[in-house]
Parts: sequence; C-alpha cells; structure tokens
Amino acid sequence: MSRFRNRALGRVVRSGVGRRRTRTVLVAVATMMAVASAVVAGSLMAASATPFEHAFARQRGAHLTAEFDPARTSAAGLARTGKLAGVTAEAGPYPSLTLRPVDRAGFPLPALTLVGRPAADADVDRVELRSGRWAHKPGEIVLSASFEGPGVELGSALRASDSADAPALSVVGFAVSVSRTADAWASPAQVQALASRGGHLTSQMLYRFGSADTTGQIRADRAKLVAAVGPGALLGTQSWLDTRRAANQGAAATIPFVGAFGVLGLVLSVVIVGSVVSGAVGTGLRRIGVLKAVGFTPREVVRAYVAQAMIPAGAGIALGVLLGDLLAVPLLGDTESVYGTASLSVAWWVDVAVPAAAVLVVGLAALVPARRAARLRTTEALAVGRAPRAGRGRWAHRVLWRLPLPRPVTYGLATPFTHPVRALAMLLAVAFGTVAATFAVGLTSSLSAVGAAQDPESRAAVTVTTAGPGDAAAPPPPAVGGGAVPSPGSSGASRTSRTRAADPVRVRSAIMSRPGLKSYYGKLRTEVLVAGVSGPVRADLYEGDARDGGYELLSGHWLTGKGQVVVPTRFLERTSTRIGDTVRTTYRNRSVDLRIVGESFDTSGDGMRIHADMADFPAAEPSSFFLELKPGVSADEYARGLAAVVRPLGGDATTVSPAGHKGVLLVMDAMAVLLTLMLVCVAGLGVLDSVVLDTRERVHELGVCKAIGMTPRQTVTLVLASVTAIGASGALLGVPAGWALHRLVVPVMGQAVGTRMPAPVLDVYTPVQLLLLGLGGVMLAISGALVPAGWAARTRTAIALRTE
Repeated sequence: MSRFRNRALGRVVRSGVGRRRTRTVLVAVATMMAVASAVVAGSLMAASATPFEHAFARQRGAHLTAEFDPARTSAAGLARTGKLAGVTAEAGPYPSLTLRPVDRAGFPLPALTLVGRPAADADVDRVELRSGRWAHKPGEIVLSASFEGPGVELGSALRASDSADAPALSVVGFAVSVSRTADAWASPAQVQALASRGGHLTSQMLYRFGSADTTGQIRADRAKLVAAVGPGALLGTQSWLDTRRAANQGAAATIPFVGAFGVLGLVLSVVIVGSVVSGAVGTGLRRIGVLKAVGFTPREVVRAYVAQAMIPAGAGIALGVLLGDLLAVPLLGDTESVYGTASLSVAWWVDVAVPAAAVLVVGLAALVPARRAARLRTTEALAVGRAPRAGRGRWAHRVLWRLPLPRPVTYGLATPFTHPVRALAMLLAVAFGTVAATFAVGLTSSLSAVGAAQDPESRAAVTVTTAGPGDAAAPPPPAVGGGAVPSPGSSGASRTSRTRAADPVRVRSAIMSRPGLKSYYGKLRTEVLVAGVSGPVRADLYEGDARDGGYELLSGHWLTGKGQVVVPTRFLERTSTRIGDTVRTTYRNRSVDLRIVGESFDTSGDGMRIHADMADFPAAEPSSFFLELKPGVSADEYARGLAAVVRPLGGDATTVSPAGHKGVLLVMDAMAVLLTLMLVCVAGLGVLDSVVLDTRERVHELGVCKAIGMTPRQTVTLVLASVTAIGASGALLGVPAGWALHRLVVPVMGQAVGTRMPAPVLDVYTPVQLLLLGLGGVMLAISGALVPAGWAARTRTAIALRTE
C-alpha cells in the first residue's frame, strides 16, 4: 500500500513539474543565480584569508621587518632589541642593500632588496626554497620565485650592476618569503663585498610579537624599537599587515560587490520560489481537493508541492555551483601567485555549505505556501476551484473607473488588487531587478572611473617618448584588484631590443617648435629611496604644468612647485605621516626634503608611490612628454608630423597612450554584467509567471469582455496595464535602493584595497541615467507580460467562455 502511495505521489510531483515548465525554469534560474554568486563570494573570502594565514604561520613570518643604519647602532645593540617586552622571536641583523642587476644580455632587472643570510631557516621568516639550493659561496645568489622564467633560470649569470667591472652572480635557487622581507638573498660576506663597491648598506632585523593584529599594536612595537636604538637609527619598517593586505587585495576588492549580488539573488530566489509555489496552490485548488478526496494526507500534499519546487531548485543549485566555480577561477588566479604553493581552487567547504544553505532556504520558502495547501478543506477546494475569491478588488475597480482613461486600462490597473500577494511578489521581482541594474550601472561606471583615474596619461592628445619603437619601457603598475603585489623582479618585465634614447632637450625643443601646441608636461617614472621606508619606492617626477596629468586627490592639493610631494593613502599609513609633514627623498645620491601637500587616490600595487617636481632632482630627465593641443588641431596629423622630427633623434610620437593593466577590472565588469543579466532575467520570468497565472485564471472574464466587443488590441492593453503600475512602483523602489547599495559597496571595495574613494568614483549617476533606469523597471514588467498578453489576445471567445 505504501509503495502504491509513493508511486502516486511521484506521479503527482512529475506531473506538476512537467506541466509548469515556465515555473520550473524560473525556479532553476533563480537558484542558479543565487548559488553562483554565493560560491564566488565564499571562494574569494576563503582565498583572501586562509592561504596567507597558513603560509605565514608555516614560515613563522615577520610581523615587522626593520631596516637600521649600521653607523648609528651596533650588532650587539640590535640583538638587545630582541629582549624588548612583547617580542617573542627575532632574527638578524642581516646586511642588506638595494641591487640593480642586469642579465647576461645586458638588460636591467628592476631594483631589488638583497639580504645576506647564512641559511634559509631562521627563528623568523623561514624562507622556503622552491628550486635549487641556498647561496653559500661568493658569487651565488638566490632570487624570489617571482623572477623565475625563460630569461632567468637556475644557473643564469647576472651582473651586480650595469657597469663593465660589476661582479658576476650565479642564480643557484629560487625561494619564497611570505613576509616579503627581501627580493634576493646571498651570503653575508657577498653582500658586504657588494656594499664595499659603493652600495648603501643597512642592517635588517625581523621580529615577531605577542600582539600584532592591529595597526595600533604594530605602531606601539615600532615605537619601542625607536626608543631602544635612539633617534635616526631606525630607517624604515614594513608591517605584515601591509603585506597581507597587498597579497589579498585582488580578492578582497571583489568580495563586496559579488556578495551584494549574492544577497540580491538569494532574496529574489526566496521571493520567486514562494510566489511560484503560492501560485501553484492558488491555481490548483481543485487539484488539491481531488488529491485529498482520493486519500492524500495533508503531509503528502505538503511533500508534493515542496518537491515540485525542490526538483528544479536542485538542478539550479547544481548548475550554480558549477558556474560559481568557473567564475571564481580568474579571480583566484591573482591570489595564487602570491604564495608559490599549490594552485588555489574553490574551497571544498564552500561547495558544500552554499548548496546546503540554498536547499534550506528554498525548502523553507516552499514550505509556507505548501502548508496552506495542506490546511485547505476538501469540500472547499473542490467548490472554489480556480475562481478568485468573490468581491476581492472591487473597490479598486470602482475607484479607477472614475479616471479619464480607456476602460481596458482602468480594468487592467485594478487587476493586481484581486491577488495582492501575487502582485506583491511581482512588485518585489521588478524592484530587485531594478536594484541589480542600477547597482551594475553604477559599479561599472565606478570601475571605469577608477581605471581612468589610474591612467592620467590617457587624457593627453599626443604622447612623445624619448625611446623609439622597440625600446624597453617600464610597465605601468597594476590597477585596483590586481591581486598580489608583483615583486620588483617580476619576470613579466619586457625584454625587447633596445636602441639609443633620444636627448630629452632636443625632443622638448621639437615639441615647442611646432604650431598647434596648447600645453605639455614631461614625466619620468623611476625609483627613489625614502627615509623610513625599506627598499626603493616608485616615483613619478614631473616637468612643467602637470595639472593635466594629476591623479585624483582625496585631500590636499596637486603639485604647484618645488619642494612638494603627493603620496597615496598607504604611504601615509606606512610611514606614519600626514599632510604637512616632511620626508627625505634620495635620487642618484642626491637627497632633498619634500613637504607632503596632497593625498592621491592610488590603487596600484602596494600603494608606495610618490609624485614630485622634477626640478627637485637636477639629474632627472623626462622619458615621456604628454601634449594638449589647441582646439581644431588634429591629434593624428600633429603626431605624424612630430614623429617625423623626433624619430631620427631616437624618440617617437603617437596618439595611443600606454595601456594600463585593466584585466581584473574587465573581469569585474564582466561578472557584474553577467550577474545583472541573470537577475533581470529571473525578475522578468517572475513577472511572466505571475501574469500567466492571472491571465489563465481570468480567461473566462476575458471571454465575456471579448463577447461584448473588446478587440485583441484592447485585450493586450488590459494585460499590459495590469503590470505597468507594478513596474513603475518597483522602479520607484529599486532605483533609490540600487543607488544606496552602490554608495555602500563601492567605499567598502576601496577599504579592501586600503584607500578611500574620491568623488568622481562615487558620483557616477546622472539624472538621465536614473530616469532611464526607472523606465527600465517599467519595461521589465511589460516585457514579462508580453507573451501572456499575446496569448490572451489570440484566444477565441468561444474557447474562453467554455473555460472555468
């Protein structure tokens, strides 16, 4: 008997799923959208925390890397700092210097920090060898694993500098330091020997503390070191918090907006599932009565209707996990490069926890209307059937009848009041679709503004370089969300054939001699040393009126003359400085004190970059010039004419600015568009399902209307009018909510990469855009109702009148 009942229950479930194809697809797509977003968000959260923490604990990473002046403190004095209160372990002192090696072909590698360590293992920062062995003999060097590539391999020969008599160094190993305490290692004697040839030698100490979880604790520990060694001895420090943030920023920047889409998808899926099951109950009262009449218990009725929702939801959950894993791959790839360990993938618990939570949420959403079906009395269900409750919505018809509108319009406007719960579900579907569209438009506009803010050179009409075609050029820094901060020795540096560089003076003279020029500025991207910061710092030095090439500012002002410097937020945090303070900067053995006058918006790398006037560094010469032309002057013709002059000098002129690294920005844009399209499609399908239910329930009334003279066009007008007011109301709710969501999420994305967001990144909506987005909500509702409106218009009067 039980087997027979189970088979009967299975036939009921299969019949319900098969007959309601629109609802089946709707539930599957809604749950797929929610699960995919949740899987991506959960994967990025796991990738932004677990790998770094595990690698840092395994290597006993340094909470603080400190550089000391050996002329102001002794090795014994540094050893005593390991006894300070709060210090749990220390390593060093190790000799350290900045090295600019060149490879066997004569191409320079980026500047790197070389540290002399007798072994890879230590109480702090246990450097992990990836290949080869440690450097013990003179002339041997171990490089960071990020250097390894076709141009630099085990056994490769490097020269310590580009001078002809520079000592040779053989690469004997590649290693990873999760603390990023150095870019290369050699024996202490080797580092001392290189320093004797003119290098600036410092002493490196590595510390672990009992409490180092906040910036305040790190600063307190740093203050103890300063007090212990005396003024001027501590040259700079690097906190593990900065290293962790830089390592995780690619994933961290993506988590807020993916999480927002996940929440929207989850809530919308609850609304859709509840609406679908409620609609199935409302339109299947007679069927429920028949099931009970033939012996189905209330519990079996609940099981039948919950199963009808869970079958398509299960398919959507499975597809959502697969889609989420695929979407997470390009974002996890950025985080993977940080650790040099096994390839990162979606954590297994994410693929388990998210589907389990989705099953629970969908099940609860289906359970509430299913219990309503179980509570119906058999005689009541058989008697009522599909007819809506008598008298419901009549007041709306009486009120709207008085409006000076055609009768089909007023009839349609009053229709939603017949089923207020269904109308509410339709309203929420349109509202969430509009929220997603509004948020996505703002997000993509903000990402475009971020890309433009990080590439001010692209605003120039013509770019002139002092290096002709084929010359090696320094790659621009990665943009927001670029993932790991690349090592200064990244093997991705370009190695193309070089020619002679043009004389900047002659290039400048050629620029100024041509008619049509409005203004120009010169720029040099180089590296400088900043007191209090270990290792080289990227520097942009400007010549002339650089306001056109200025970065967006969070506070202060842009450069207006000599003696000034503009720095990003993380520079201020890392050096414990503020606007108005002075920093000492060294370029080619010339030091100058510069006053901080502005805080720039900078999302590249580790945020350690300065902007200064080239006049403060007489040895610097611009490598590029960026030109603004007078109105009416053709940039292409101007660039061609100028190129004919500067190419013989060794330079080049072009209207194409160097492209920034926007790969992750494009991934974010693509994800936002994809997730938005899925949400909008789900919302449209929700409207479609609700209108189909209404139309089929009222088919007899439509037949009566047709019998007394309603035309097919008026029938379409009636059906579309029934959703127009709902679409307008949903848009009025969705557009402000999407705007508010954008204002909430984008600043959180900025905080994830260690910066605030300037006004041009936040204020991206225009009144016209908001109006169009509101109209889009109305069009979303209308597009969902077009198919049932056409079906209602095509239905023959006789058939409609015979339908109950």
